[in-house]
Amino acid sequence: MNNEGAAKSKVLMEKEGHLAFVTLNRPDELNCFDYETLTQLEQTLDQIRFDRDIRAVIFTGAGERSFSTGADLKERRTMSEAQVRQFIHKIRFVFDMVEELPQPTIAAINGFCFGGGFEMALACDFRYAVDSAKLGMTEVSWAIIPGAGGTQRLPRLIGKGKAKELILTARKIDAATAESLGILNGVTTREGLIPKCRELAEEIMQNGPLAVIQAKYAINYGTEVDLKTGLKIETKAYETIIPTKDRVEALNAFSEKRKPQFRGE
Repeated sequence: MNNEGAAKSKVLMEKEGHLAFVTLNRPDELNCFDYETLTQLEQTLDQIRFDRDIRAVIFTGAGERSFSTGADLKERRTMSEAQVRQFIHKIRFVFDMVEELPQPTIAAINGFCFGGGFEMALACDFRYAVDSAKLGMTEVSWAIIPGAGGTQRLPRLIGKGKAKELILTARKIDAATAESLGILNGVTTREGLIPKCRELAEEIMQNGPLAVIQAKYAINYGTEVDLKTGLKIETKAYETIIPTKDRVEALNAFSEKRKPQFRGE
């Protein structure tokens, strides 16, 4: 991507080996989501989903102030009721795409993480934040509710009681509190945020990529059903990787006392 194209893009994507970095690129607007940003994010996610070379994804926000503060309220004021419904459908659809990416996803929360920004982070598999970050489901303070998964993903993560407390009060919490509630996997310094996320990604990526994909699939879908059905999902996921070359490579590497070379095949 040339510099001119990058300057115009509201969502940036770059690859570092098998790792993809996705950056919400509206720092002057605190990386909030207008419709164009959601459209670009959707296109980026579609590209990542089918790129077999990408084995993990880190999401973050441009600048040092904000991961994302949610919907662009300036744009929202100009919308008709029908356009608002279309926007809510779009943002929910796009965040579902984040959750359903086959690759493991990590939110690198570099500042404010409110409303839709918080909901996007919840759609990721892991969340790390800088120690100065603030998080909150602030929608009811604007006389609306979380409409991009917040009322469903947050209770599943931390329980109904705590989720209701955060959502119904529109309370903003610091990173340490978010970690204690189980929202964050960890808190670090600003300088350490991306290295910490990269460290986790690299630890995951050293394993069989197809096995990682199937394990994530089994967890995501198995935990939404009863145990017997979940076990059947796990079995099907396991059966998917039996005929893979990577599984045979792992056995050969063990026998030959060397590190396996996984190819995602």
